[in-house]
Amino acid sequence: MAGRKRRKMKSLAATAPNNGAASSEEREEFDEQNSLFRVPVDILEQILCRLNLKENILASAVCKQWLAAAISVRVANKPPWLMFFPKFGDLVEFYDPSVRQTYSVELPELCGSRLCYAKDGWLLLYKPRSLRVFFFNPYTKDVINLPGLELTYQIVAFSAAPTSPDCIVFTVKHVSPTLVAISTCKPGATEWTTANYQNRLPFVSSIWNKLVFCNGLFYCLSLTGWLGVYDPEEHTWLVRVVPPPRCPENFFVKNWWKGKFMAEHNGDIYVIYTCSTANPVVYKLDQINKIWVEMQTLGGLTLFASFLSSQARTDILGVMRNSIYFSKVRFYGRRCISYSLDKNRYYPRKQCYDWGEQDPFESIWIDAPLDLSAFA
Repeated sequence: MAGRKRRKMKSLAATAPNNGAASSEEREEFDEQNSLFRVPVDILEQILCRLNLKENILASAVCKQWLAAAISVRVANKPPWLMFFPKFGDLVEFYDPSVRQTYSVELPELCGSRLCYAKDGWLLLYKPRSLRVFFFNPYTKDVINLPGLELTYQIVAFSAAPTSPDCIVFTVKHVSPTLVAISTCKPGATEWTTANYQNRLPFVSSIWNKLVFCNGLFYCLSLTGWLGVYDPEEHTWLVRVVPPPRCPENFFVKNWWKGKFMAEHNGDIYVIYTCSTANPVVYKLDQINKIWVEMQTLGGLTLFASFLSSQARTDILGVMRNSIYFSKVRFYGRRCISYSLDKNRYYPRKQCYDWGEQDPFESIWIDAPLDLSAFA
C-alpha cells in the first residue's frame, strides 16, 4: 500500500504544487497525501521501534524520513554460536554462523565434564566421576554449583539463567513402562527433590528424548513421539493425548535417535525430523487442536538444531531467516550446514547431514556473547 501511495505522490508531483496546469483538487490531494508521512521524528521513532524487523523494513520504504527513522531504531537479533567441546586438551571452539568465523578459548574448567543443556548463555554440565552438576558461563567463567546427582540415561534442562529466581532444573528418568521419576532443583538448594509419577499413555524416558521449557511447563518428547508435560508449580506430570508427529520415510532405519530436534519460541513448540538424504520435516504443536502441524514455511523464523538443546530466533538479518542450521561445520570450519525452507535445499548443496558421523555430545548452540573480550 505504501508503494502505491508513493507512486501516486510522484505522479501528482509532476503537476503539483508548482505546475500551474494542475487543478486545485490535484494540489489538495497531493498536499493531503504528502502530509501523511510528515510525522515528528521523535513520535515516528516511537512508532517504528514497536515493529518487528520485517515490518520495520517495509516501513523504511515509505520515504527518506521514514528510512532514516527506521534504521535508527532497527534491532536485529544475533544468531547463537555453535560451541564444540574438545576431544583432547582444553581448547574449546565457538563458531559464529553470521560471519562464518571460528573463535577459540581455553576452558580447563570443562575438563572431564559432559554437556547437558544450554540456555540464556549458560551451560549445564555434569561430571560423571564425581556426580557433580553445575552451571558454567563460558564467557565470564562464572560457576554455580548444584547438589550432586547421578545422571545416567536421562535428559536434563533448566527454565532460565541460574542467576534468575525463576530458574528450575528438571530431569526425568525411566523407572518402568508406567512410571517415571522426576527430579527438580534450584540454585542454592542443598538437595534435589524427587518424586515418582504414573504414565497414563505410552512414554519411555531416556537420554534420547527432547526437552524444552515453554510457558512455565517442561515439555518432553519421547523416542516414539509422545509428549509428556511437567508443571513445576503444581508438581504434576501428564502424557498428552497428542498423536506423535509423522516421521519421514525410513526415519527409524538409521540414526533415528540422532536426527530429531525440539525447540521453543514465544510459546510455540517445534520438532524437526531429519533422515539420510530426505529433506527435514518441521512440525509445530497446535495446542488447541492437540495435533502436530507440518510447516511449509517458518515465516522468517530460524531454527538452530543440536542434539542436546535447540534454539529459535526471529529478526535475523540476511539469508538466515526461514532456515534450519545444524550443528555441523564443513569446509575447514567455514560453512555451517543449513536447510532453507524457501529454496527446499541444503546449503552447501548436497551436504545432507550424516548424523552417524558425529558424537551428539560434542557440540551445542549457545547464546552469542555481548562482546568479544573473552576471545581477545
